[in-house]
Amino acid sequence: MRRLIPLPRAAAAAVACAALLMTTAAGCAGFDAALGKQWAVVHFRPSTPVATLLKVRTACSHVPNVRPEALPPGRKGLDMIYSVRFRTDNASDANLAQLQQCLQRFPSVQGIAFEDSGEG
Repeated sequence: MRRLIPLPRAAAAAVACAALLMTTAAGCAGFDAALGKQWAVVHFRPSTPVATLLKVRTACSHVPNVRPEALPPGRKGLDMIYSVRFRTDNASDANLAQLQQCLQRFPSVQGIAFEDSGEG
């Protein structure tokens, strides 16, 4: 017959604290990952055709550490004006400058808003 040996209270408390600390750290990592999301939203002139938006998106997709986000379904006129977005989570300042230079080549681009998940 096996006999259970009770843990001293200090050891039991240490195990409980370690488990709590690991759970908290895992939660913080997920929270930090959510806060680390960054993107650039491209603002176009209101009369910009969808074909031009897609051309700009494709032309500026080559910038390192910058990737275009998926487009919404439908792709119709006014719905698309703010739909060209690039994820910039890992982009350096130089990468962001490259993206900005690429986008500024197009007269239909009115501006770029760099945002992160901490804003709102």
